[in-house]
Amino acid sequence: MEGIGKFLIIIGFTILIIGILLTLFEKLPLGLGKLPGDIYIKRDNFVFYFPLATSILISIVLSLVLMLISRMSK
Repeated sequence: MEGIGKFLIIIGFTILIIGILLTLFEKLPLGLGKLPGDIYIKRDNFVFYFPLATSILISIVLSLVLMLISRMSK
């Protein structure tokens, strides 16, 4: 149970830091959310936005971070 507790503390701290950074920056850094693979359709009375490339990039980064954390805890 000690390992799960440490893991939850690390995840909580990471979410806290990300939240603080997002509130300090008006716009996301490095054009995040406006990548070439993001789908954006604007019509007269309709706007559709799906950040596909941004979601994939965030998924890859989080997977790498979690993999590093799991290797460090062994």
